[in-house]
Amino acid sequence: MVERSLRGMKIGANSLESETGVSFVERREESYVCANGHRFKVTLAIDAESPYKWECKCGAVAELAGGEDTSGEETQPKPARTHWDMLLERRSKEELEVILHERLELLRSGKLHTRFYQKH
Repeated sequence: MVERSLRGMKIGANSLESETGVSFVERREESYVCANGHRFKVTLAIDAESPYKWECKCGAVAELAGGEDTSGEETQPKPARTHWDMLLERRSKEELEVILHERLELLRSGKLHTRFYQKH
């Protein structure tokens, strides 16, 4: 029997994609310094806003070197949307009242319960 071996590339070692025909967006680097003295750079797109704070690899909060905190107190965090809020975005309270009364009537008449067990 002839000795055969698979020839080709190592899995995960090299990429078959090339950068030909790809145009990269213009970039810039911003420097950040954390409380532990670590200094690092973050690459951002030219038109992206630089965040004042960034998490350092040590876990501390790093601040933009030479930057000012423009986030300020004016920006209020959005309140969490509840299921009720999302439901009200799709239906009015009057529509919900009608649906509730229809479902309660089905439940009270026993049709809702028997229909569930007939399917299963």
